[in-house]
Amino acid sequence: MNWLLPEHIADALPSEAARIEGLRRTLLDLFRVHGYELVMPPLLEHLDSLLTGSGQDLKLRTFKLVDQLSGRTLGVRADMTPQVARIDAHLLNRRGVARLCYCGSVLHTLPASLAASREPIQIGAELYGHAGVAADREVIRLMAAVLTAAGLPAARVDVGHVGVFRALAAAAGLDADVEGTLLALLQAKDVPSLRECCRKLDEPVRSALLGLPELYGGVEILAAATRVLPALPEISTALETLRQLQRALPDLPLSFDLADLRGYHYHNGVVFAAYCPGFSSAIARGGRYDGVGKAFGRERPATGFSFDLRELARLAAAGPETGAILAPCSAADEALATLIAVLRQKGQIVVEMLPGETSSEGPLCDRQLRERDGQWLIEPINRNGSP
Repeated sequence: MNWLLPEHIADALPSEAARIEGLRRTLLDLFRVHGYELVMPPLLEHLDSLLTGSGQDLKLRTFKLVDQLSGRTLGVRADMTPQVARIDAHLLNRRGVARLCYCGSVLHTLPASLAASREPIQIGAELYGHAGVAADREVIRLMAAVLTAAGLPAARVDVGHVGVFRALAAAAGLDADVEGTLLALLQAKDVPSLRECCRKLDEPVRSALLGLPELYGGVEILAAATRVLPALPEISTALETLRQLQRALPDLPLSFDLADLRGYHYHNGVVFAAYCPGFSSAIARGGRYDGVGKAFGRERPATGFSFDLRELARLAAAGPETGAILAPCSAADEALATLIAVLRQKGQIVVEMLPGETSSEGPLCDRQLRERDGQWLIEPINRNGSP
């Protein structure tokens, strides 16, 4: 059947589209009042630009096609973050801190999960030009504010630091294949397989790697990590960064997970993920990715977060439906036409019927315009919905 959409691709019908668009406006306004400027990267780019630097992690998720004008291979963006990093490094070229936000559809070759869309609407914020913990604090707090504004306050914000595993891998002298295997096992928290893979490693790295899956929980985990992990300078720095964040964000439900290494090849510092009640997967993710701009000619500290606006709108509680006003055709009545224009300027939804139309099948009309003694009045519509 030609009218069927591809798997994991879906239309947004009026009620869902209204929730998505309302939330988009709310969140972009929230970014704006925090000083984040909106940018709009293109849907298509030359593939080598789209996947430059850390964007190579997106290679398998990116749709590719041939440009009929140039013959070069193009990619449909699967993630907007590298594009925003390109804009900061190559186009804006600011010396100081840059705060940017964005919102747009991305396309994935495969869904992230069985229930996920292959066309998420990615919305997010990125902060460039500041390497300190204060920048990480700002974006984590902004992420929490976004979820609160959507009516889904974060029940938990997991925080980790990829520098811990990176330091252990370097100390053990792991080659890329073994490092990749350990990374996958830690992500899956597959302790038996992890134990087998670490069997030939020397101490104290072996015990440290085996201990990472257990280093998950509240602030006490940071003290436990200090005892369990070797006192490598990179690890000490990472743990101190996490302590500073915990002290700087006392009002947020922070937890710590030193085995959360999603985006390991992309991130190089603090990583974080927010979880909401009733949803097992993270609703928003982010972290530090310093140096991505180097591939575009300008290396910059960078941190930020993003999430799927479709998913957020689906999970957020639907607000009360705004009723509309049903109006007769105003073609022959100047006073009615003027009143309809005034109501619309005030933000009211007015459905003006066409000749022969007797009711609206679009927005829910709970009021109507009726003429009484030469005056147009707004009256409630009776229970059966007839005017």
